[in-house]
Amino acid sequence: MALHKGNRTDATSRSPPDREAGAGSISLEKDLAIKLVGEHAHEVDPELEKKVLLKIDLFLIPAMIVGYGLVYYDKAILGAAVLFGMTKDLSLSVVNTSTAPPITDTSRLSWGTSLFYFGMLAGLYPMTFVLQRFNLGRILGGVVILWALICMLTAAVTSWKALYAQRFFLGFVESVIPTGFMCIVSGFYTQEEQALRQSWWFSSTGLFTIIGGALNYGFAQITGGALKRWQYIYLLAGCLTFLFGIFCFFIPNSPVDAWFLTTEERVVAVERLRKGQTGVRCQKIKIAQLREALLDVKLWLVFIMMGSAYTVNGAVSGFGPLIVSTFGWSTLESILWQFPLGGLCFLAILASNCFPVIAGLAGYSIIGTFGAVVSLTIVIGMSNVAGASKKSCMAGSIFVAYCVGNIVGPQLIKSETKNNHYPELWTGLIICYCITIAASVALYAVLWRENNRRESHSGNDEERDRLAFLDLTDKENPYFRYVL
Repeated sequence: MALHKGNRTDATSRSPPDREAGAGSISLEKDLAIKLVGEHAHEVDPELEKKVLLKIDLFLIPAMIVGYGLVYYDKAILGAAVLFGMTKDLSLSVVNTSTAPPITDTSRLSWGTSLFYFGMLAGLYPMTFVLQRFNLGRILGGVVILWALICMLTAAVTSWKALYAQRFFLGFVESVIPTGFMCIVSGFYTQEEQALRQSWWFSSTGLFTIIGGALNYGFAQITGGALKRWQYIYLLAGCLTFLFGIFCFFIPNSPVDAWFLTTEERVVAVERLRKGQTGVRCQKIKIAQLREALLDVKLWLVFIMMGSAYTVNGAVSGFGPLIVSTFGWSTLESILWQFPLGGLCFLAILASNCFPVIAGLAGYSIIGTFGAVVSLTIVIGMSNVAGASKKSCMAGSIFVAYCVGNIVGPQLIKSETKNNHYPELWTGLIICYCITIAASVALYAVLWRENNRRESHSGNDEERDRLAFLDLTDKENPYFRYVL
């Protein structure tokens, strides 16, 4: 059996009202876990818990790696597309012949990159709270299929103005993925497990830099056909995304109704989360929790860390091949140079979670390791909040900062300084590194101080177990402990 009698209540001794009475109101006001396991803790068989964790990993992690990889590939292929003729076809660059020598203005291209993040900025909070309020799998599947269609329509764009519109709406619908994945991980895994799982799906930024580079190199070999090479890239990305969208319909709303687990395994999947006090899922949006989140210094420090760290990505992911080409490499060679950058990013993200958060700061010595610091920022942000609405607000805020960084990053690329390898870019990145380090040290101090203060709280196991699934925030729950 998964659950054993002892000092705590056994699953078989739970009365029917504990699970069924008021289930409709519980599903909105309290955590969904209450209707399955009640307010009293139950002992869990460690062997069955390992089996349940493995089944959850095998179902969720590969899908999230593919899903976020497609997000990264979709927005990063613009850099390859411009090398394949998109700049000329859509008039994304303007040559000023009145100067000697003529100056090429690529600000249209920079704004084409930035408008994706303006769209994501506009969609983040609406999409995040729609995911919280309604069935996760249905919303995710529908939005991803819409994203696939918008992506494929890029091949039909004939002007830079049309590209602007396409990039905005593409960013709007893609905003559902990162915040959705962060909330999925926080609802299925314990605090100790979240760091590795968040890093697994986020590491696809490096993995798909390699895969995308290989695909783009293949498309570079196309010399004929009815379409331009850059159009084929977007058609492929859209088709792959469509297949992922179909899969998303099968993602369960929470561990409470995970169809790939047996009834006994679902109880274990939920019960094992009780100790961390982070909750599973509550579909009622609570204004008080949103207010608390916005007044919480932790949210703003995480925001600063994410925004400054992702300014690096905003320039490198969208203009990586273009930056490399300024050092004398050909179009194909510039694409191939994305392989080592992607590999370094992939390995750095996975390795970073073997150390404390502060250790991740060393990753800023090499640009490719920015992903490690970003991954750790996501983990620290999502592991250190409780309450469904507050977690949604934190997830949305993290990727609002992500958008801000990605909007600022491309603006550091000034075409007139191309021959000097874009000096404004490197100056800006160094400043961002320093800001990230300062904010992370401040966050560590805040979390350490709060944990020390809470250690003086005298409570009991029964009260701790009762509060676990009442959808309390980290500030409301004295048993919550912050992860350093």
